[in-house]
Amino acid sequence: MLVCDLCLDENKRRLLNRSTSTMSENASADNQSTADTQSCDSGNMCLELALEGERLCKAGDCRAGVAFFQAAIQAGTDDLRTLSAIYSQLGNAYFYLGDYVKAMQFHKHDLTLARTMGDKLGEAKSSGNLGNTLKVMGKFDEAMICCKRHLEISRELNDKLSEGRALYNLGNVYHAKGKHIGRVGQQDPGEFPDDVRECLQQAVFYYEENLKLMRELNDTAAQGRACGNLGNTYYLLGDFERAIQYHQERLKIAREFGDKAAERRAYSNLGNSHIFLGEFEKAAEHYKRTLILAQELGDKAIEAQACYSLGNTYTLLRDYPMAIDYHLRHLQFAQSLMDKVGEGRACWSLGNAYSAMGNHDKALHFASMHLDISKEIGDNVGQATAQMNISDLRKVLGLPEGDLSPDSIKLVNTYSNQPSPALHRYRVRRESMNHLDIIKLTPDAKAKNNAEASLQHTPVPVQHTEQAQGGEDEESFFDLLSRFQSERMDDQRCSLSVAASENKENRNINTLPPINQEGGQDELLDLIVGMQSKRMDEQRVELPHLPGLCPPGGGGGGSTNNLAGPDDGFIEMLMRCQSERLEDQRSTLPGPTVPDEDFFSLIMRLQSGRMEDQRATVPAPLK
Repeated sequence: MLVCDLCLDENKRRLLNRSTSTMSENASADNQSTADTQSCDSGNMCLELALEGERLCKAGDCRAGVAFFQAAIQAGTDDLRTLSAIYSQLGNAYFYLGDYVKAMQFHKHDLTLARTMGDKLGEAKSSGNLGNTLKVMGKFDEAMICCKRHLEISRELNDKLSEGRALYNLGNVYHAKGKHIGRVGQQDPGEFPDDVRECLQQAVFYYEENLKLMRELNDTAAQGRACGNLGNTYYLLGDFERAIQYHQERLKIAREFGDKAAERRAYSNLGNSHIFLGEFEKAAEHYKRTLILAQELGDKAIEAQACYSLGNTYTLLRDYPMAIDYHLRHLQFAQSLMDKVGEGRACWSLGNAYSAMGNHDKALHFASMHLDISKEIGDNVGQATAQMNISDLRKVLGLPEGDLSPDSIKLVNTYSNQPSPALHRYRVRRESMNHLDIIKLTPDAKAKNNAEASLQHTPVPVQHTEQAQGGEDEESFFDLLSRFQSERMDDQRCSLSVAASENKENRNINTLPPINQEGGQDELLDLIVGMQSKRMDEQRVELPHLPGLCPPGGGGGGSTNNLAGPDDGFIEMLMRCQSERLEDQRSTLPGPTVPDEDFFSLIMRLQSGRMEDQRATVPAPLK
């Protein structure tokens, strides 16, 4: 069962409300500029639309909620956390609407913002949502990477609830991948190849880890979900006794919570497991409880499945009148639900039961219906099986075999010479009823399996630098300081040579006007500013293009292009950041601050040596 919360988590909901309050206070400030007011109005509009979208999604109207969230993105906001909450909501809403491509797109946007902000918890949640989406898209390996990243961050943050969700999602991915691979050969439970068994065993590992953690947290509802999934996985592995153990625990928890749907699933799964253990009476009792609960829930499709399972179970018990009664009820449900596949199976089962009772006329009637339905839906295996059953029944009744078309003859010969497991299930003669191999009774899962987006995180190596130790005396310290500072100054020098046109980095210098000797100071400063601004531009960090993201102080409409100048708040923030960088680059003298007198005496001592070197000796006077 897929768990993917539709609504915002409590932190993001409080964030939206807090952001709304903050922006309202800012809007009432007297000294706000026109650009700030427009930005605030746009932000308020974005938040109001997002909150309405959230309300609609909670009410179950995801399609209307999506429309409001898209309008919020069009309004735009410069608050990354608010935008992250909108992306998360949109991804979940699209997921429930079945548009998995768009769901994946917005969950990726959410993941990008979480990494940009350094929000580890947000990164974990967005990775989990992305993994769930990739799983239903069939991208299992990518889904595993996302879910493992979710688990890794959750353990790093010691967030037990998030860790439990990650373990559960990983179990879902491995379980889905195993079922997807196993469907290729349509094997019975316990008869899967090694690669399928390996996936299912991995699913068991993560489900059991999840169950252990949920017991520590005393989360009974989560324990029920884990037990149900463990029962289903052990069933596929052929360990039916362990499957029954977990399904019984699931049933107990479902009754405790009054969850009729979960109780119905537990009874159905218990019946399936008892069938493969040969305990048909117990299986019939569980299927009857399934039928009663399906009727209480008003679920006609589940009621039809229960009747089909009971019909097959009573066929195994050789109670053919009871089996026919349930198969007829299944046929009526399938016809009312326009389920042609179910209708074909009902006719095939009825033909088998009537043939076992010796009523070959009725058996021939339902075999003919099975043939017509198989042709209608393009089921070649069912068509070949029906034609062979019709041929056998006509022989028993002493009727001519009838004329088969060349295509039908070719189809029958093909499947007769190369029998497949599916054909083996379908073709049943009267004398083979004692060893009837029934169709697998487990209903297909509602959600299709998915696999996850490969998002690799390359660890950044940590570099350790050793600090140089100064000498004991002042002269060695200044010598060391001058050597290091001279290298930094050389790195920052701007070459003014116009002749360096062959250097790719300095090609733009050729386009600059020559420096005037007389008033060249202003031109020199302009040149330095131009070169340094280029270096600053190269060091800028830009967010990727994200819908709905506005620059600080920008207008609405989700546009990232704003020609207006930066506001005072942005300049203040820039100055604060730059001042921190300047402070980081300052070099401090060791020890306490030196008094002025000592400082001047130090300079005199150092300079005196240089003055002595520059003295010129006067030659002695001539005698």
